[in-house]
Amino acid sequence: MRNRIEWRDAHVLESWLIADDVRHIVFDVNGPVPRFDPGSHINVRVEINGAAAVRTYTALPAPPGRLAVAVKRHPHGRGGSRHMWGLVPGEAVRLTLPENRFELGWRAGHYLLIAGGIGITPIFGMAQALAARGASLRLVYAARTPGRMAFADDLRDLLGERLVLCDSAAGDRIDLAAEFAALPADAEAYLCGPIGMLEDAKAAWTAAGRPAGRLRYESFGDSGRFAEQPFTVDILNRGLTVQVPADRTLLEALLGAGVEMIADCRRGECGLCAVTVLEADAPIDHRDVFLSAGQKAENRRMCACVSRLTSGRALIDTGYRP
Repeated sequence: MRNRIEWRDAHVLESWLIADDVRHIVFDVNGPVPRFDPGSHINVRVEINGAAAVRTYTALPAPPGRLAVAVKRHPHGRGGSRHMWGLVPGEAVRLTLPENRFELGWRAGHYLLIAGGIGITPIFGMAQALAARGASLRLVYAARTPGRMAFADDLRDLLGERLVLCDSAAGDRIDLAAEFAALPADAEAYLCGPIGMLEDAKAAWTAAGRPAGRLRYESFGDSGRFAEQPFTVDILNRGLTVQVPADRTLLEALLGAGVEMIADCRRGECGLCAVTVLEADAPIDHRDVFLSAGQKAENRRMCACVSRLTSGRALIDTGYRP
């Protein structure tokens, strides 16, 4: 299912800790749940500081009639994970049926799956689906410590020697150049992780001379290079100044202030919400995968749904003309 949003009532069936900072939450959904492919997402309505909001999570493999997610706790995030971690069995929720914007293709002769941290959530489902079809695959999974590797035991049982775990605290690093160099010509790579990992992977893939269409990736929008800090934007032609708290995105703050914005993915992938930055007194923390490395270096555009100033103030143009 893709580009179709259908909201459903559900309730929490189970919630348990599967890693040091990750909870597995299962929902019992009212009505039938259509079959969905790995890489799909659901939206969940949450409450943050008394206000309604929507957060997006990967839909994990689950029994019929149920949906499941894995949520990493972000103590300094925007509040979505705090709400999700507070859910208890029996609690009512509103969520959407799965849609897929990180689709797994079935044409490759070999699959390389790469995950960083909570980026394992879509990769886990892909590994299960590929293994069930007897596909040739390898999964490389990096996390800060072994205790933060969600699904590690399941993956060991599923993949055996086809799984490589990298403990960052012990100095392990994914050698992207070596991984890509070892791939056969008909291979595809699927990657989900923090923005730095994605940028390194794209550069290594290009340097290896491999077809751009055979590297597919997804990021999580809270994976910046800097901790969230409040900042301020002045809006060209609107005579309006908007404060952006640390726990809200620029897009959320603009919409809350009545500024008309076009947005779709809210994950830094489509670029519809990008604004022009005319002046800024602090660096931009680019957290999107839409803008090119050159555009990010110019610091003239910013995807409002995920990227933000590290602090200070900026003058932006949302495209509004009186």
